[in-house]
Amino acid sequence: MANKKEIQTKIGSVKNTQKITKAMEMVAASKMRRTQETMKKALPYADKIRGVIGHIFKANPDYKHPFLVKREVKSTGYIVVSSDKGLCGGLNVNMFRPFIAHLKQQQDNNIKTNLCLVGAKGVQFFRSVDVNVIAATTNLGEEPLVEDLVGAIKIMLDEYTEGKIDQLFIVHNSFVNTMSQKPEIKTLLPIDPSDKDDLQEHWDYIYEPDSRDLLDYILMRYIESQVYRAVVENVACEMAAKMVAMKSATDNAGKLIDELELDYNKARQAAITQEISEIVGGAAAV
Repeated sequence: MANKKEIQTKIGSVKNTQKITKAMEMVAASKMRRTQETMKKALPYADKIRGVIGHIFKANPDYKHPFLVKREVKSTGYIVVSSDKGLCGGLNVNMFRPFIAHLKQQQDNNIKTNLCLVGAKGVQFFRSVDVNVIAATTNLGEEPLVEDLVGAIKIMLDEYTEGKIDQLFIVHNSFVNTMSQKPEIKTLLPIDPSDKDDLQEHWDYIYEPDSRDLLDYILMRYIESQVYRAVVENVACEMAAKMVAMKSATDNAGKLIDELELDYNKARQAAITQEISEIVGGAAAV
């Protein structure tokens, strides 16, 4: 058994760690609430713009934009959204595992895959995986901006427009609740232009500029909004997972402190018992 001084040093060290993890838990909880607000604000825009695309497309059925045309799938592209930092439990690994299985299935079907990685953890993970990474962006921070994503998005859209990929997906964590985050693989391109609301049968819109130019512009904004929404949602998932992980670490530190204090009391009791035995032995010798 370790002596009392060693145990006291360990208790002090664990208590300091516990203070740090508790502080990190509170910071993550605060950031999660703020990120959830940003995520909620992005939802109406991303949903409504899809309806606008449906209206304009129905008004111009003869115009076949590449983003709206389905093709035979021979090559696919993926925008994979991960966190930049760790300490968030198995958030990233739980997303990478099913995605790797999906990639293997695509390879078994002789479908080529190209990746765009958003987040440092994704870049780090896929270095050891045999995949073709054509774009990457990292260090977006806890309040990502659309401007920071445009470059990587454009590379994937150019690949799709040039026919190098026939289908584009986005892979990210979906925020279910504080305790649960679900990995998802969603189709970005081609876009299904159907609108959930009933569309009018007759159209009498006047467009400025031309309706085709307007559709081209809105389609780009739609893709950007979907990627931005996924990135913001992934940040909310990261903060929720980090809060849970830090709470677990804080609780484990508390349990370890209790065990160390028990060991300290046992060592202290053993030391007192030994001292009494020495005193009694010395008195008997006299």
